[in-house]
Amino acid sequence: MYNSIKLKATYILLLTLLISCKKDFLEIVPKGNLIAATADDYQLLMNNNTFYSYGIQSGWHIPMLMGDELAAEGVYFNSTQPIVKRAFKWEPVIFDPLVNGTELREFLSNLYTCNAVINEVMSAEGSTAQKKSVLAQALVTRAWIYFQLINFYGKPYAAATAAQDPGFPIITKDDINQNSFDRSNVQAVHDFIVNDLLTAIPDLPIQNGVRTRVSKAAGEGLLGKVYLFMGKNAEALVQLNAAMGSIALQTNGPRLYDYNLEFGPGGSFLPIGNAGPAGPLTNTNDYTESVLFKTFPNFNSASYGNIGMVIKPEIAALFAPSDLRLKFYTNKNPNGSANPGDRLRKYVRYSRFGLELPDVYMLLAECKAKLNDLPGAVTILETFRNHRMPVADARVPAPVSTNRSALLRFIFDERIREYAEEGYRWFDMRRQSVDPDFSGQTFTHQVFAANGTTETFTLDQPNRLVMKIPQPIIDANSGMANNP
Repeated sequence: MYNSIKLKATYILLLTLLISCKKDFLEIVPKGNLIAATADDYQLLMNNNTFYSYGIQSGWHIPMLMGDELAAEGVYFNSTQPIVKRAFKWEPVIFDPLVNGTELREFLSNLYTCNAVINEVMSAEGSTAQKKSVLAQALVTRAWIYFQLINFYGKPYAAATAAQDPGFPIITKDDINQNSFDRSNVQAVHDFIVNDLLTAIPDLPIQNGVRTRVSKAAGEGLLGKVYLFMGKNAEALVQLNAAMGSIALQTNGPRLYDYNLEFGPGGSFLPIGNAGPAGPLTNTNDYTESVLFKTFPNFNSASYGNIGMVIKPEIAALFAPSDLRLKFYTNKNPNGSANPGDRLRKYVRYSRFGLELPDVYMLLAECKAKLNDLPGAVTILETFRNHRMPVADARVPAPVSTNRSALLRFIFDERIREYAEEGYRWFDMRRQSVDPDFSGQTFTHQVFAANGTTETFTLDQPNRLVMKIPQPIIDANSGMANNP
């Protein structure tokens, strides 16, 4: 009576490569089988490293290039790969029309495993409590995957239009023979994410053993983030506060690095070598600040080579001189030569995109500001900033602290200061585009030529705030409409 499922470690999801093929885009080629008979077996599936150690084709390698905090040095950028240029210029078609987007491969492979666990674990051997815990972890992981997918392929969430805006197919079966998919709308996908999280949270463990596994804090924090992206600020506040409370109950849970200590005498981020400081940006195994650890190689260390990415001069100007995050930047090119415009690039080999404690702090500050609790927002923000610069310099400027609009902009600038060149800005650009507090914004990229001239690209809103679904997937699913 035991259910047979495909072991994630020995399955490779292959997207449909032939336009003439009518099979679905979840085509799986089996390499081996495991009979999953117990809750422990299903837990092993969810522990597989593909759930937290993503490759360069992780899904975030394109959003990394589309954040408007970036600029590019033409001497390197002009000779880089076409996909890099198309993403950076926000062109309508980023991927070769005959090749499926690799940004889907790892997500859909993990989605298949999540669905297998969700559909089968409660029939396995083991205690009810253990099976519910494994089920809950799979539900949160599925919700996290869909949160990425809807931010790639669905329009930014706007309550007035979400029920009409095309989203992404909702897939709940672990059935390789399903051969037709329809796009759900943006509202339905968000409702699906929220339902998975609400269902899961009561059965999630406070302690997750290691940060690569889902804890109650991770479920609550992710739900708070989803609610905030939906504009449900009061609901978001409840969940983000709950996440902070659950973190406080953990033994050896996530904590903020204090850069004043880590860059001080004998600090763990020293010495600063050719690859930059030690720490989470260069150490793929550093879980210190991770509520839910998921990592991928940044473009600065990836197979693209030197693609010339720097931060814009106006972004560099957001940092106070005493902000210790500046130590993660250099005005030198990867080959050691000086940048002719003294522009900065980030030392970052590995970026984290699961759920990070700094993100929770800043989301909580944003939520409080949205709800007009400006003192509460300032307290949270300054608590965080105390860990990034000398305490005397961490105070939110007085004119900002009492002005809701200015404080919200300061919080989003703080997100840039923390996560520039790591992909987070794309998600923030999308939600700012439908947020009345940020109306009228434009998003631009610059390419700085060696002769001193500058070429500027302006993002076409709203069309280029969403990526096209890879064309072979559209062709394999008759009637599925693509994004403009």
